[in-house]
Amino acid sequence: MEPFTVILPHSSTWRTPTQLSRQVEMFAAEALVARVLIFCQDSAPAMNLTADRQRKIQRLQMATWLSGIDVHRLLEAVESEALVLIRPGYDIDLGQRTLERFLAVIEEAGAGLVYSDFHERRDHQIVEHPTIAYQLGSIRDTFDFGPLVVISRRAAGRALDAHGAIDPALRWAGFYDLRLKLSLDAPLVRIPESLYTASSTSETPSPSAAEKIFEYVDPRNRSYQLEMERVATAHLRRLGAYLDPVFALPPPPGEDFPVTASVVIPVRNREKTIAEAVHSALGQSTSFAYNVIVIDNHSTDGTTGILRTLAARHERLIHKIPRRTDLGIGGCWNEAITAPECGMFAVQLDSDDLYADTHVLERIIEKFWEPWPDGSDPRQRGIPRYAMVIGSYTTVNVDLEEIPPGLVDHREWTRENGRNNALRINGLGAPRAFYVPLLRRFGFPNVSYGEDYAVGLRISREYEIGRIFDSLYLARRWEENTDRALPLATMNRYDAYKDWLRSMEIRARQRMRSSQLSTTEVTRGDHLRL
Repeated sequence: MEPFTVILPHSSTWRTPTQLSRQVEMFAAEALVARVLIFCQDSAPAMNLTADRQRKIQRLQMATWLSGIDVHRLLEAVESEALVLIRPGYDIDLGQRTLERFLAVIEEAGAGLVYSDFHERRDHQIVEHPTIAYQLGSIRDTFDFGPLVVISRRAAGRALDAHGAIDPALRWAGFYDLRLKLSLDAPLVRIPESLYTASSTSETPSPSAAEKIFEYVDPRNRSYQLEMERVATAHLRRLGAYLDPVFALPPPPGEDFPVTASVVIPVRNREKTIAEAVHSALGQSTSFAYNVIVIDNHSTDGTTGILRTLAARHERLIHKIPRRTDLGIGGCWNEAITAPECGMFAVQLDSDDLYADTHVLERIIEKFWEPWPDGSDPRQRGIPRYAMVIGSYTTVNVDLEEIPPGLVDHREWTRENGRNNALRINGLGAPRAFYVPLLRRFGFPNVSYGEDYAVGLRISREYEIGRIFDSLYLARRWEENTDRALPLATMNRYDAYKDWLRSMEIRARQRMRSSQLSTTEVTRGDHLRL
């Protein structure tokens, strides 16, 4: 039998009859293709194909694209060696020997899933679309395999036999569950070659980099996110990286701090917004002493002059220009938290954002001292309950008018599972606040993307993170945001870095779990000997 079955989704909402006929004709003409399964959300139109082509065609109705039921049905329907899955909303033009290349990699690497770079037809131009390598930590459901992936039927069968069938109740996460289970026993392999050309069949423009950042926190997607969290959590259990909601007590302060809290603002070239951010920080009404530490990372516009003027007027404003010239945002944070002026708590404020009112700082610091679940007061020990507190924010435009998605509260975070689900999502929220005696121990990586995520993961491995679900912060989305309209190469670099962070964190949690189990076994053995 020919080695490939092509799974071609179809809906009249995003593919015309002509487009469908062209796709079917192309795939059916391939000598290595045994069948083309058209997964239809509605009725598939009649196609004028030769008898040889018609014999390769089969139509199946689907509920949603690759729900649990649909994944089960397509695996049951496929008898060939490999499945070629086409993402809805795309037409594919195969390159020279594309299927032969995929087949060779499956056989030679023993791969469970193979994907590749590709060409993308966009605005009447063809551009390169590189993908990134799959890592242990590539467990986010948004990982970009491209619109064409190839799955080994044999590897899929082994994975489901070993780790359980796909839950038929899954509405959206069928493919997600399958690829996570595949990754446990077989490599997911990227071919760094552009093996095909993809064209969108929809006139709706693809979301921008900034829009993609907020997709997973959009309240309209909450049911979807809860399902993805359930699948990801089961995967972490299988990996031995799942953590129970048992938390260590943060260390005692160990020293006297000049103030209770410091608002930390790293900045470079924000002359339009820095004064407003500083005034927002200085205008906080608190029951404790605090200051504002601005790390001016060698600005070349008017930012430095603005800060010098403000610092001369406000004693609480600490304006620092680091000696080093190689600092990212994380490096600037390190400068702030190790400064002698830093308080016991450090609270984030970006240089183009604002606190929502004058009581934000008070609420955040009070949250650190929230009673323990048993009702005991952390103040009696002089050690806060939380090592980190994260609030919620509202997205606004440059004029501070609310824009979608509006309130971003990360209500998916729970005490029971928040730190496990943190490995699936791309960020933890804002504003972020830290217990400095512990933060100094870990420090920030000296990068300008993912530095906060890295520290949040490390803290959550052992310590509890507190959440405030009310909006405390106005996050501006405007043309000068550092994550706006990022080129694909930059997005890929950022995504690969966060996947690497997750990989390191998963390995650390596996080691921690293994150590805990070993200690339990030793304790049990000692008890039996007694």
